[in-house]
Amino acid sequence: MPDRASGNIPPVLSRTGVFAELGQLEPAKTLLPYDLVVAFWSDGALKTRFVALPEGKVGFSSSGDWTFPPGTVFVKTFELPTDAAQPRLRRRLETRLLVFDRAGGVYGVTYKWRSDLSDADLVPAEGLHEDITIRDATGTHVQSWYYPSRKDCLECHNSHTSGALGPKTRQMNRDVRYPDGASENQLRRWNRLGLFEASLNEPDIASFPTLARSDDTTRSLEDRARSWLDANCANCHRPGATVANFDARYETPLSEQQLIDGPVLIDQNVDRARVISPHDPWRSVALMRIDTNDEIRMPPLARNIIDTRGVNLMRQWIESLPGRDVLSPPSISPSGGTFEHPVSVTLASDEPGAEIRYTLDGSVPGPKDARYDGPIRIDGPAVVRARAYKEGFTRSIIAQQVYLIRP
Repeated sequence: MPDRASGNIPPVLSRTGVFAELGQLEPAKTLLPYDLVVAFWSDGALKTRFVALPEGKVGFSSSGDWTFPPGTVFVKTFELPTDAAQPRLRRRLETRLLVFDRAGGVYGVTYKWRSDLSDADLVPAEGLHEDITIRDATGTHVQSWYYPSRKDCLECHNSHTSGALGPKTRQMNRDVRYPDGASENQLRRWNRLGLFEASLNEPDIASFPTLARSDDTTRSLEDRARSWLDANCANCHRPGATVANFDARYETPLSEQQLIDGPVLIDQNVDRARVISPHDPWRSVALMRIDTNDEIRMPPLARNIIDTRGVNLMRQWIESLPGRDVLSPPSISPSGGTFEHPVSVTLASDEPGAEIRYTLDGSVPGPKDARYDGPIRIDGPAVVRARAYKEGFTRSIIAQQVYLIRP
């Protein structure tokens, strides 16, 4: 690989020298495998990771980002399971290289694998989309996959993150099995190989922080949720990296992260919206944005599929936080749209005894607005907005549907 992004990038993966044998992904002898405790969600893809370290040392930090010398190359291959009935059946999609250049920065390139796995081709400068057929329990569906451009790589791999995202103490403090057959803590192996600028005191390794996997029930919900946020959000949500207020890094104490009851810049038309509203998933904008594929989705790059396990983990944590019980927004049926004739609209709450107040002109419904007692006849343009109330509960957020009736 060239020492600068302006150099001659190899057009095919085989010319980079990262793999001794492409078909089996046998790495070059200079590559060291590594793995993370909590991986960034990549639409269900599984990833294999290697790093090539030149002469020079890794700048170690027990809590912050590591720094890497020029010439360091990270290699990550993505494979996507394509058949729910055969989990081992995977399609190899791409291999990404992140290179630490001689100018003190980084550049990234993506290689798309050919169907016969004979080689992988450099992705065009503008990136590339592909539709992939996935077999599931009910048949098949198409999943969109995006191969990132070089510009996309720099959205996250930049000076705010010291270039690399995953390799840091809390992610690397775990055992992996090495090609020599030995299982060893990665920090201990790297220390033994003399890769750090200053050698670690071996007994200290056990006391270094480690993220919590989502399924590790020996760790608290808080630890697991904050670990998920660290892996998936902290690359941008950190001081100086984005305009948002909160800091998603696990190293930052929860009391200083401005997550719980933290103010939001855009409230998504939700009253009393917060980054995370204690015990209130409906007013937690962070949850809203990871649980959608609309234009407000987070993260905005490298995701087309919702991480349902991550979403459920975040929801469980939010609901476990102390606070008043909260009413869910009323359901409105049928959904809004254009109709050829008047329509009968039904409102419902899943909380017994809850009272629903509504408006038909788009105004905010309050406790003194019309009470729902039965189906509402809509015979002209209407914006139905409804909210649920019950003594002892926090009122619901507003539910809304828009109806147009053709004359």
